[in-house]
Amino acid sequence: MERVLVVGVTGAGKSTLARALSRRLGLPYHEMDALYFNGPDWAVNDELTGDVSRLTAEPCWIVDSLGYPEVRDLLWDRADTVIWLDYPKRVIMPRVLRRSFRRTATREVLFGGNRETWRDWLSREHPAWWAWSQHGPRRREVGRRVRDPRFAPLDTLRFGHPNDTAAWLASLPRRQ
Repeated sequence: MERVLVVGVTGAGKSTLARALSRRLGLPYHEMDALYFNGPDWAVNDELTGDVSRLTAEPCWIVDSLGYPEVRDLLWDRADTVIWLDYPKRVIMPRVLRRSFRRTATREVLFGGNRETWRDWLSREHPAWWAWSQHGPRRREVGRRVRDPRFAPLDTLRFGHPNDTAAWLASLPRRQ
């Protein structure tokens, strides 16, 4: 487990797990949304493919994403492990709602200097709407990928509840 993708729908806890796994294993962590959004008004990084190609050419890394379409296959081709947070909507939705409410209320600065706003809550691109509408499609996409013979060499760990994920993480030995 040296090149790890942490996948799941928005709000599953991918970034939180990836950061904790990074600390536990001593592997560098890369936040996909920070790579993707690199400027005001949610500007998209024109160099994303090159940036992801460079970081995944390294021997060790953790990325918290299924991958945006332009880099998805690159990530999956170079990973050795996929950790799938396959949580139900009843787990995801309270998490994403709390997170977005906190981010909006505190005006937390996010990727590229952006912030979630109250007006954003009306957009289909808002994390809450996205998590709700993409739960099924994202789950099917990850399921197809883990069954795809092309990705058969990947070690895949699938967790259906946060307690299972936490127990697994706690069981990992710390790397020095």
